[in-house]
This record gives sequence, structure tokens and C-alpha cells, in this order.
Amino acid sequence: MAYYGKCIDIVIEQLDKFKPEKDSPDQFLEAVSSSLQALSPLKQAFVVEVLSGCLEYRKLLTIVVDAFYVRDGRLCLWADYSLFQVLCYLATFQLDELGFQLFCSIIRSRPIHKTCKFLRFFFNPLNLGSWIKDEWSLVYETTHVKENWIDPLMRWQPEVLELVDQLEGVSASQTTVSKTKAKVTEPKEFNLTMPRPRAIPAPEPVPTMAQPRQVPRSTFQEPKEKQHLQMIKRHNRLKAEELLLRANIEELRCAMPRTHGEPLEQDSKKKQGPPARIRKTPRLTFYRPDHIPVKLNTAAILREGALYQRQVEKELQRVDKLVDGAGDFSEFLEWQKKMQAKDREEQLAAGECRRLQGKLSHEEAILARQTLVQENKQKADRKKEETAELMLQCAQRRLKEARSMKELVEQVTEAQKNVKVAQMKLMKGRRQIVQEVMEESREMLQRNAEAAREEQRRRCELISQLRALETQPTRKGKLVDLTQIPGYGVEGEMSVVELRERLALLRETQQREEEEKRDQIIQGKRAKSQELLNTVERLSLCRKAMGRTAAMRWEQKKAQAATGAPYQDERVLELQRRIEERAVERRRRAAPLHVPAPRTVRRASRAQQEAQHWLELERSRERRLRALQRADSAIAPARRLEAA
Repeated sequence: MAYYGKCIDIVIEQLDKFKPEKDSPDQFLEAVSSSLQALSPLKQAFVVEVLSGCLEYRKLLTIVVDAFYVRDGRLCLWADYSLFQVLCYLATFQLDELGFQLFCSIIRSRPIHKTCKFLRFFFNPLNLGSWIKDEWSLVYETTHVKENWIDPLMRWQPEVLELVDQLEGVSASQTTVSKTKAKVTEPKEFNLTMPRPRAIPAPEPVPTMAQPRQVPRSTFQEPKEKQHLQMIKRHNRLKAEELLLRANIEELRCAMPRTHGEPLEQDSKKKQGPPARIRKTPRLTFYRPDHIPVKLNTAAILREGALYQRQVEKELQRVDKLVDGAGDFSEFLEWQKKMQAKDREEQLAAGECRRLQGKLSHEEAILARQTLVQENKQKADRKKEETAELMLQCAQRRLKEARSMKELVEQVTEAQKNVKVAQMKLMKGRRQIVQEVMEESREMLQRNAEAAREEQRRRCELISQLRALETQPTRKGKLVDLTQIPGYGVEGEMSVVELRERLALLRETQQREEEEKRDQIIQGKRAKSQELLNTVERLSLCRKAMGRTAAMRWEQKKAQAATGAPYQDERVLELQRRIEERAVERRRRAAPLHVPAPRTVRRASRAQQEAQHWLELERSRERRLRALQRADSAIAPARRLEAA
């Protein structure tokens, strides 16, 4: 106990002398090892090992000891700070190597009330599993902290707390015995002011983040371009449907020559032209209703049949209302068509306005680009002057840095010489420690080998006993009568043979029921297929009627379009006038600047573009050469001064 107590005193004394701001850990350990030459090799190795471990894991030990002073050690002296660091290091990193008995002797050599208080705080399972683990994980990896440090401490926790309780009980009994013996004098405590508890450090202020900008409402709104595209898509779809109907009505008539005896009324819908020339029609095929071009599924056929059925019912209801005396909506429909035509003209005018506005914005952008080119030229001239000045300053700064680097290299070479001497001394001390550790490990390996041999012998005996038990003969077969009833007294009990017969009968009944269901399903499918065929025939008739009506509607629209007059809007005329003014202004500005607009650049010949490109390259190379000459002329006087 006294042996380890002296070693711990030396470690505490050296830790108090260590100043992390001034001293280096390696140099400090070398100085300590040289000052401990009077001690025995074992004492010297123990002191150096504990001291080096406390310095290496100083961050982890400082976290625990500072928290102890804040929470449970407010009344403890700060002079015992190094003592608590040593206790924390021994309990965390050396408890498995020293052994529990040796650790107990080290604890008893220190003041009992201080060590018990610190160990009770450190081995508290709530502290180990919560904040100690989290703080250590900030320095090292979480898995390494849990496996190598926290788990061993939790394993030793019951024994260490039992030791603390025992030591506290012994100290309490000693104090009671001393009080009973000394009845003559009753000392009184001094009326001293109690020290203030150590204040908890104020938390660091949480940085306030800048509030992000709100998402604009336009993000969640559908853009106008998308609406315009959808309108164009619908218009194109209607146009395609009309072309399809027209091709279906005029089925292969252009390829069929008209005979001389055929009346001219059949060609009323054809375009006038030479009969031998075939008119080009859209590549759309038409199949008669008997041969459906698309194989529709059942749902599509039924859905289309229900649609036509609803249309027929609505038409019948309209006819019934007209018979009963209801009014006709033909005038309203004509008015509606006129209004729709007017709306369509307004939409076309609005579209033309948007196109012209885009063209106007394009002209304005070209004017803005011309002004920007002038500003950029002025900025480029100023930038060239600034770069020349910066190159001169950079050359002067490089000369100064070269001189400072030479001085620094000389200082580093001198420091390396001193470091090599210190490393040689440290290597000698470490070699001696390694030899001692190797001797101890040799003895431990011999003891482990003897224990392994004893364990192997015991296992061989157990294996021989088990093999002897396995070689004993056992009865494997068992006679079973499948016609015999077990006789457990259960209701419906039967033999295995009867059970198999009942299962065979049950399978036959199930097969019979499945065949009946299959026949019913086949009959239902046949009835449904017949119903679908009838529906398809009705659909073909309805499609023929719809095609005829669509063709008539198309002829009416074509006649209206031929008789209609072009519509001109005032807004369109105003935009055209403004575009012409901007174009004249652009040409006037582009003439002196020689800055062609994007469209004129695209129309220019390839030879002019290549000539302009090579001219710009030559100018850029001349500018680089001038800048290098200026930099060389600025560096030359400084080099002459340095050489002198």
C-alpha cells in the first residue's frame, strides 16, 4: 500500500507541474524519466506509464473531473484536481491490468472521504450511460467508447460501489470511536464563511439563422404558357378528328376513276382537277363496321354502347317535348355560334398581340445589349490598368516571402538537430520498459498454456463418455395397425383407413361441384359474348350516323370560313408600328458601333466570322505579352537590389 501510495504522490506532483500552454508532453515525460533515476525500474515504469496516460487522455479526464466539481465536489479543494484525474485514469484504463485487489490498495492509500465521494460520482450508472458517454463520443468514436471504456466500467460498477460503502462504513466507525474516547474536550468548528458554490458556465448563445424568403405564389399557380399549350392541343385534336371524319367519308374516291356514264352529282364533293391525277389525302385507313380496326375490350364496348343509349334517350325526350309544345332553340344556337365566332376572333387577336409583344421585347433587348456593350468596353479598359498595378505588387510580395522562407528553413534545421537527441533518450527508456513487459507476458503465457492443457484433458474425458453412451443399442422400430381405433374417447374417433376413405369421397364431391360451376361459367360467357356482338352492331350503326353529321358540319364550317372577312385589331396595328420604330432605332445605333444584332450575325457568312475570331485571338495574345513585359520590368530592379 505504501509502495503504490508513494508512486501516486509522485504522479500527482508531476501533474501539478505540467503546464499545457508551455510544456510539450514528450519533452515533459523525458524530463520526468531523467529525474526518476534514483527509483527502482518497476516504480519508474509505473510512474511513467500512469503519467503518460493522464497526459494522453487529458481531455476525457478533464470532462469528468470538471463535472464532479460542478455537481458533487463543490466543497472539495482545487489542490486535489490532479488526484481525481489519476483516480479516473486508473479506474478507466488500468483497472483490468492492475486487478481489483491492487486497485483497492491504491484507493486505501489516499484520503478515504475524497476518493469515496469521487468514485461514487464516477461509477454512477446514470452518469456513465448518459452524459459521460455522450461527451467522450465527441472526442472519439461512439463504438470505441462504448466497447473499450463504458462497458468495462459498467462491469466493475457493483464491486467498486461495494468497496466505497465498505470504506465509508470503516471511516464512520473510526470517527465514532474517537469521539467516545475523547470526552474531555469538545472542539467547536470555526465560524468561517462558507465558500460560494461554483457557478455553472453560461451556455453558448445559439446562432440565429436568417429567415428564408417565403415561397412566391406563382410557384403554386399554373403558368399561362401551359394553359395556352392546352388550348392549342385541344384545337389540334379537334382538327385531327375533323380530318379523320373527312377521310372516312371520302373513302378511296380519289383512287377510283369515274366512268363516262356516271352522273356528275357523285363528284360534287371532290375538288376540280384532271381526272387522271390522284389527290393526296391523309394517311388514315377506314374499316367498315363489320371489320372493327381496334380490338376493344368489354368495358370499352359497354361504355360506348351506354353513351349512345343515353344520347338516343335524350333525343327521344327532346322529340316528346317538341310534340307537347316546347319551344325550339335554333335562334339561341345561332346566337351562340355568332358569339363563339366573336370570342374566337378576340382570342386570335390576343394571340397576335402576344406574338408582337414578344417581338417588341426582342427589339428592346437588342437595344439594351448595345448599351451594355459600350459599358463593358469602358470597364475592360479600367480593369487592364488595375491588373498591371496588381502584378507589380505581387512581384514585390513574392520576393519578401522568399526571404522569410529561407530564414524559416534555417530555424527548422536547428530545431531538428535537438529533436533527434531527445528521441534517442526516449527510445532507450522505452526499450527497457518493453523488456520488462515481455518478461511478464512470458510468465502469463505459460500459466495460460497450463490451464488450456487441463481444459483439453477434461473435454476429452467428456467426449469419451458421450461416445460410450451413443454406442449402447436402442430400439428403433414400432408396430402400427392402421385399422385400429386409438380409443382416446373423443367424439367421431376413427381409424386411419376409414379416414382415408372419407377423404376420397370428399374429393369426388368437390370435383363434381367444380365441374357444375365450370359449366355455368361457360354458359354465362356465351350469353355475354352474344350480348357484346349485338352491342357492336349497334355501335357501328351509330358511328355511321355520327360520321355523316360531322361531315355536314365540316362543310358548313368551310363555307363560313370562305365567306368570312379578315379581322384587324387596333392593338395589333399599334404594336406593329412600335416594332418598326424599335427596329429603325436599333439599325441606327448598330451602324457606328459595328455590333450586329443576333439575326444579322446568323445571316453573316462563315468567312467573316472566322476572320473576326482570329483577329480577337491576336489581340488577346498581344495584351498578354504586354502584361508579362510590364511584370518583368517591375521584377528586374528588385532582383538587382537582392543580388547587390
